[in-house]
Amino acid sequence: MNKTQREWIAKAEGDFASAGRELRARKRPNFDAACFHSQQCIEKLMKALLIHGAVSFPKTHDLVVLHQLFSAPISSASKDELRLLTGAAVALRYPGETANRADAAKAYRICVCLRKELLSRLRSRPARIPECAQPRGFRTSVTRARQSR
Repeated sequence: MNKTQREWIAKAEGDFASAGRELRARKRPNFDAACFHSQQCIEKLMKALLIHGAVSFPKTHDLVVLHQLFSAPISSASKDELRLLTGAAVALRYPGETANRADAAKAYRICVCLRKELLSRLRSRPARIPECAQPRGFRTSVTRARQSR
């Protein structure tokens, strides 16, 4: 695992801790923040896994878009759940939308399940388990090195 992947994972783990803290807070919990950090955790882990598979990705917060880059789908993720988390990262940051405890708990539960699978995949070797699909014509130095063996 390279330095960039470790940084993405460390930031994701910080988001995971923040989401849990806000969800458990007894005084002035920020359920919007719990939802936001749940989404951010998964986004960052997905990006770490894409790097793990030597796949470039667009600058996006849309988890459905990122999920489409994986050749092996994340089994614990439905598109509806990914959309729910993506909405939490965008809509809840602005006036007009507010999360309640149930919303935050649902976002966090989805995060817990996805996080477990993503971290498990990150611990595997990319050569043994092909995690990500490369766009047509996309070649990296890793791809070229594997082909020259």
